Amino acid sequence: MTLSLNEIEVKKVTGVSAQKQGELHAFGIFTVKDLLEYYPFRYEDYRPRSLSEVKHGDKVTVEAKVIGIPVLQRFGGKSRLSCKMVSEPFMFTATWFNQHYIREQLTAGRGIVLSGKWDQKRSQITVTDYEFPDRGEGKTGTLQPVYSVGGKITQSWIRKSISQGLQQFGELIPEILPRVILQKYDFMPRKRAIATIHQPEDSREGQQGRRRMVYEELFLFQLKVQAFRVLNRGRMDGVVHTVDNATVRQFVRSLPFELTDAQKQVELEILHDMRSAYCMNRLLQGDVGSGKTVLAAISLYATVKSGFQGALMVPTEILAEQHMRSLTRMFEPFGLTVALLTGSVNGRKRKDLLASLQMGMIDVVVGTHALIQEDVFFKNLGMVVTDEQHRFGVNQRSVLRRKGYNPDVLTMTATPIPRTLAITVFGDMDVSTLSERPKGRVPITTYWVKHDLMERVLNLIRREIDQGRQAYLICPLIEESEKLDVQNAIDLHIQMSQAFPDYKVGLLHGRMTPGEKDEVMRAFYSNELQLLVSTTVVEVGVDVPNATLMVIMDADRFGLSQLHQLRGRVGRGQHASYCVLVADPKSEIGRERMTAMTDTDDGFEVSRRDLELRGPGDFFGTKQSGLPEFRLADMTADFEVLEQARDDAAGLLRDASFWTSPDYAPLRNYLQSEQIFQGDLID
Repeated sequence: MTLSLNEIEVKKVTGVSAQKQGELHAFGIFTVKDLLEYYPFRYEDYRPRSLSEVKHGDKVTVEAKVIGIPVLQRFGGKSRLSCKMVSEPFMFTATWFNQHYIREQLTAGRGIVLSGKWDQKRSQITVTDYEFPDRGEGKTGTLQPVYSVGGKITQSWIRKSISQGLQQFGELIPEILPRVILQKYDFMPRKRAIATIHQPEDSREGQQGRRRMVYEELFLFQLKVQAFRVLNRGRMDGVVHTVDNATVRQFVRSLPFELTDAQKQVELEILHDMRSAYCMNRLLQGDVGSGKTVLAAISLYATVKSGFQGALMVPTEILAEQHMRSLTRMFEPFGLTVALLTGSVNGRKRKDLLASLQMGMIDVVVGTHALIQEDVFFKNLGMVVTDEQHRFGVNQRSVLRRKGYNPDVLTMTATPIPRTLAITVFGDMDVSTLSERPKGRVPITTYWVKHDLMERVLNLIRREIDQGRQAYLICPLIEESEKLDVQNAIDLHIQMSQAFPDYKVGLLHGRMTPGEKDEVMRAFYSNELQLLVSTTVVEVGVDVPNATLMVIMDADRFGLSQLHQLRGRVGRGQHASYCVLVADPKSEIGRERMTAMTDTDDGFEVSRRDLELRGPGDFFGTKQSGLPEFRLADMTADFEVLEQARDDAAGLLRDASFWTSPDYAPLRNYLQSEQIFQGDLID
């Protein structure tokens, strides 16, 4: 049986020693497949050009002839070597730094190919690379790939190793795209595309190779998420919640407020999914303060009343405690048992809690990532509610399935996303949107001021805390940077403590332990601290109804969505609330961000403006959204390709022959390897 490239260790490539294999592991290269798919991020152009085509400051390769006597100058331990050259019809000076040994090779009349930066004013090339044609050296006239390397892995070594890998194992590179796709886009074969990316004959060929492999990455991503959705709808082995409308209405009527029309619509969508036999996988998106948590509570209540257990997973312990308190308050009149499971719960208490959970004595458990540890078992888990920082991807759902559960999953996000974009990026999820705010929500007034008005900002802080309110002061970094002129959080805390000696000023930043952060937030929540100086770790945080002022220093350093999330930390109580952006933006985009924030406090409008300014790729950072890190594809530059791939994947999955035809066997094998389905599903 022929081994796949993913089963052949990289040390099988001639020239890769055991030591080099270990060094390659640091770059995520373990197999021959990893090596051949370790793509360059740019190319060095060694194709000779005429100096008449070159602009000042450009990097250029020229064919030249030595016409002068090389002059060597020394400065301490450094040297500069200069020599007159001619590249018809231009005369110029070639300059090398700290390469004095070349002097003996620069004999009059000898041909040389030089690469370097062209200084038009001085008629000089600062040489970074050179070759003598009479030696038969081989870069001249080529595009040389440039890889991300470091340590003892050099550019020349990785180029040679990839070339050797292609020579030894290139014939084993499999084709995965079906003929219908290859013909539709006139793609080159996969084997040739990979080789071309590493060793392009010219720019056009390199672009064609990249085009094919970018499409493949995005197509496989779309196929994976859409197949999961299709098969999920087809598997009727999910949890069927049998709760009736009257029972749900009884709980909703007990709430101290009326649901908005948007909340009522989303409630219907969620309950419809819960009553079906397929596993719900729904994204609930809504602005800060739009009432997502209430819908999570309704979902969990309906789960318990159907005879199952529910879990709510959040990113921090103090947020888990907050949800624990609010759910207990809502569920207690109905006899539901709520428990808290976080990293701080240990010893006998943890052991007893896990036993109660497994025996079904706990109805709803609230916690952090501790909920998905291996020793956590439920008697009959029926619903998992999770926030955006713990988005359940396809693989996490598979883990739950292997545990024997097929729970419904509701994922909440406070980053409103345009619907068409959400459907494209989160293809495995149904999308519900909360488009209006609950009645009585306090509007937040936003101001943008320059640094020279900081005294007025301090007066506003004093006014609010003198009235018994609390304030946040946000700055981006926690240590000084020579590159960014950003106020240091620790220094700012000292300054604010001096500016407000009559009040207690807290400090919160990312280098504190989870326990330290929770302690600070508890103190702020209970008004033991009146002013909190913080980095963006407070972005996902606890509701502090008494906090009425958010001041963001160097606000132009933040993205629009992040600014809006920070603004949403205030306005949670009954008092008028304010957000002050302190910034002197140097760029037009920075100024547009500030204007957008003062123009509207509607999260969907902010997201629309953010998308316009940053593009879909930056809008969906990989860590933020749960997207994979692509090897070649770029979400901003290749978004149109992603949309094409989405439509193509959907079309294939609708075609009955996809599940049986030999043409699609490689794609079915891919889906099986990603644990999207087991083999018997397609028999």
